[in-house]
Amino acid sequence: MRVTIRPFVMALSIALMAPFTFAASSQNILAQQAASPEEGLKQDALTDKQIDAFLAAQKDVEAIIAKAPEGDQPDPKVMEQLEAVAKKYKFANYAEYDDVAGNIGLVMSGIDPDTKKYVGAEAVIKKAIASVEGDKTVAPNDKKEQLEQLRAELKSPPEPVKIPANIELVTKNYDKLTAAMSQN
Repeated sequence: MRVTIRPFVMALSIALMAPFTFAASSQNILAQQAASPEEGLKQDALTDKQIDAFLAAQKDVEAIIAKAPEGDQPDPKVMEQLEAVAKKYKFANYAEYDDVAGNIGLVMSGIDPDTKKYVGAEAVIKKAIASVEGDKTVAPNDKKEQLEQLRAELKSPPEPVKIPANIELVTKNYDKLTAAMSQN
């Protein structure tokens, strides 16, 4: 079992940046169980209940992940805790929670934080690049690093959203989702 960060998480963090200050993966809210990085996200239709359950579970999941030891192999006790939290919030298991989080993240990565409209991940990343390039308050070395990371993400943006109804549902809940994620 390998804990990895899905490619869309980086774009998600970009979408959630207020002044587009890149925070690498320190805001990572997702731990992925047994899937390898080559496996793509299973896109499923989201429901209002799943969004509500995700929002409710967010604080508990983040607390567990924050305390989890880093490494290639997740601690079985951590995975047990994540499973218990997922079930507490009416997910079948942590894998279902993770799939919901992935689908939410995929859509969030393409929402322009200023207009709160879905424009696609590529447009959000390009806007972040322009913002960083124009920011005179960022140290040159930090700016260079941020631009490198953003340009790398632009070379392989998240896959397109295949379920248009997810865009509508996530956009409708955008403020709640950003509030829950920014608290973490």
